[in-house]
Amino acid sequence: MQLFAEDGYNAVSTSKVARMAGVSEGLVFRHFKSKEGLLNAVMEMGKKRIIALFAKVSEKDEPKAVLRRIIEIPFNIGQDEYHFWRLIYMVKWQTNDYIDSLFEPINEMLIKAFRELDYSDPQSEAEAIKMMIDGIATNLLLRRTENPQNLLKSIFEKYDL
Repeated sequence: MQLFAEDGYNAVSTSKVARMAGVSEGLVFRHFKSKEGLLNAVMEMGKKRIIALFAKVSEKDEPKAVLRRIIEIPFNIGQDEYHFWRLIYMVKWQTNDYIDSLFEPINEMLIKAFRELDYSDPQSEAEAIKMMIDGIATNLLLRRTENPQNLLKSIFEKYDL
């Protein structure tokens, strides 16, 4: 995960992965068949993390609490999760694979929250929040934005959260 996230999928060789893991390249191929198989295994682990993260959001029923939890997601990326999220974004950028199906539960929660808050176009609001979160996550992963909590506070004020 770390190598793919730091160097990019295309730049990482299976021999480099094997060296970093302290195993033979043959063992990598025996378990994963190919570099793509290794990436798929890492992404499957990632999907489980994403599902668990989104499950925490769904624990809140009150629409404003749901919105707050969703908007906070990119602001709560811990150092221990940095490589994972950077990898998710790298794969998305390098392969044009956005993994839309994983984010469908969040989309549904956003639409439901905006509908309950009586917004005139809940789907467009949900899409705007997803795009905002995507942009914020990108900036936090690549640039380490100064004072991200000020930005979060500003968003909460905008949506009266």
